[in-house]
Amino acid sequence: MVRVLGIDPGLQRTGWGVIDLDNNRMRHVANGVVTSTQSLTLAERLDQLHTGLIEVIRIWTPDEAAVEETFVNKNPVSTLKLGQARGVALLAPARSGIPVTEYTPNAVKKTVVGAGHAAKQQVEMMVSTLLPGCDIAGPDAADALAVAICHAQHAGNRSLANSMAAHPTRNGRKYR
Repeated sequence: MVRVLGIDPGLQRTGWGVIDLDNNRMRHVANGVVTSTQSLTLAERLDQLHTGLIEVIRIWTPDEAAVEETFVNKNPVSTLKLGQARGVALLAPARSGIPVTEYTPNAVKKTVVGAGHAAKQQVEMMVSTLLPGCDIAGPDAADALAVAICHAQHAGNRSLANSMAAHPTRNGRKYR
């Protein structure tokens, strides 16, 4: 079994979601949002995000982490701040010894919904479908769970590829 932490970075709200992957079966574990106080300095807000993510890692002990890549906003200042929050989202698991993989928003949506330009509501609906009984703590947590699901799907594909590479001739067929 592998426990995956998905992170949807944001300066104001960073969503997180934890799932277990066991033989290509996914199970919801937990999800939520780490927030920062808008009146604080940027450094203090980043520290709040880091502290919150470290606490999530301590409680849920993930084996792997996946972080959504930043898209470029029209506002360069917002893009820079989002990039800094994303840096914290990458740093927290990495400093905890957890391997981190990044996925583009379109890759996450395509994996979860089947379309790279899906609406947030479609993503949340599919997350609920793929993780039945999951009480989602809002859109940011839904996006984080979608990142974790994307990673789980890609991890399943990597496992198959590794298996094929380890056994290049099964049933007389070459996989390379």
